[in-house]
This record gives sequence, C-alpha cells and structure tokens, in this order.
Amino acid sequence: TQKDVMFGTIQSYFRLRYGRDKAYYRMLKTIFGLRPNNIELYKLALIHRSASLFLDDGAPINNERLEFLGDAVIESIVSDFLFIEFPEADEGFLSRLRSRIVRRSSLNRLAIEIGLDRYVIAQGGNGFAQKHLYGDTLEAMMGAVYLDKGYDFSNRLFINGILRKYVDLDDMSEQETDFKSRLIEWSQKNRKRLQFDSAPSASYTAKSPHFRTTVLVDGRPSGDGEGDSKKESEQRACQEAIRRLERLGESVLSEAAGGSDGE
Repeated sequence: TQKDVMFGTIQSYFRLRYGRDKAYYRMLKTIFGLRPNNIELYKLALIHRSASLFLDDGAPINNERLEFLGDAVIESIVSDFLFIEFPEADEGFLSRLRSRIVRRSSLNRLAIEIGLDRYVIAQGGNGFAQKHLYGDTLEAMMGAVYLDKGYDFSNRLFINGILRKYVDLDDMSEQETDFKSRLIEWSQKNRKRLQFDSAPSASYTAKSPHFRTTVLVDGRPSGDGEGDSKKESEQRACQEAIRRLERLGESVLSEAAGGSDGE
C-alpha cells in the first residue's frame, strides 16, 4: 500500500543517516541501487574467507556459501541474457561468450569497475587464493541479492546495472568470431607453424570475386574455406581448422580466450 511504501522510505532514510549499518545501506544504494530487506546477508557477502570470523564451535563465518550460490545465479542470468540478445547464435558461440563474461578475471574487473573492491573485508597478501577476491565477492553479493530479493530482481539488477553498463557485447562477440586471430594466438602459444594458402577459386570473376583458403598447421592441411573475399575465406578456413583440432583434443578456443583463470 501507499502507506507501507511511505513507511519504508522513511525507515530507509533514517537507516541511511543514523543507523549503525548506514555505511552498508549507502554502499548498496550507490553500487546496486537497492534497499535491502536483510542487511545481514550483504554484510556477510563482504567477508572473504581470509578474514573469517568463527563461532564458538569453530564454524567459520565468511562469504563462501553465498559465493557458491551467486556463481550459479550469475551464470543463469547471463545465459538468459545472451539467449535473448543473440537469437541466431548456436550453442557453441553462446557457451564461449558466457564463459568470457562469467570467468573469474572478468567478474574481478567488473567488481572493481562498480566500486565493490573498496568494501571487501579481507586479510593477507595477494597470493593465488586471493587473486580474484573481488570477483568472488561480486558472486557472493549476487547470492545475497537472490536470497533477499528473488531471481527476477537479481536478473534485472545484473543485466541493467552491470552487463549493459560495463560489458561491451559487440566487442566480445567480434572477438568470439575472429577465428583467424584465435588460431594464430593458439599456434604462438603452442609453437606451431601456421600458413595460409589463399587463391582465387575456379568461379572467380571481376564482378563476382570468390576465394579459397587452406590453413596448414606445421605443414599439414587442417582447414579449408571459401568466401567472397580473401578475409572471409581465411576466417572460414580457420573455423574449420579449429573444429578439427578441437576434435583431436586441442583446446584452441579456451586457450586463446585466456584459459580457465583458476576457476
């Protein structure tokens, strides 16, 4: 009712200015634009395992359980988002693009960009265990949002407040379809010799140009492609070469994308 909304607004006003948790309320309003129902969830989400508190029975208090939940929530939201944004894309493209968005290094960057890093409670050095602690905290915060506000609210918040503001989907999707660059990066990492044998195809004419490219890996033909330009034929040949290499057990796309980031 209007009365309840008014009361909630007044209550929020006093919490923001005079409550013992006013810093948390202000942080949530500033970063996520939300007014929490259960502030304790969000306070817990900020406690990294390196700064765990302990109950009398030795049970730790930190954000690991919320991080586990938030990881699944974010993956689900990103899956929904990409499914709608790319209605013609196949499963492989959607999976790879989702992986680029939700991997720990990407979430770590997003957490820093939205300013969440300033509020994380952590101790210790910058070792491997804390390499992506800001991304871990973002996951925990989304776990808290999900428990406090539900999936629909979490979905809107993450898409409108984070994905649309801080993730360049056009750039990411372009990188995802640049098979030549991905193959070149993989070959350099694995010390493979790459050659491109391109020539006009038999159907080539000045008015209707057409090219054919063969990709050779260490001298062995590994992919063929045709197109209306040399660039297009190279991309298709590289795409075919990547498919063949992946069938043989080579992780070309994941290696070129930067690996698993310790996930």
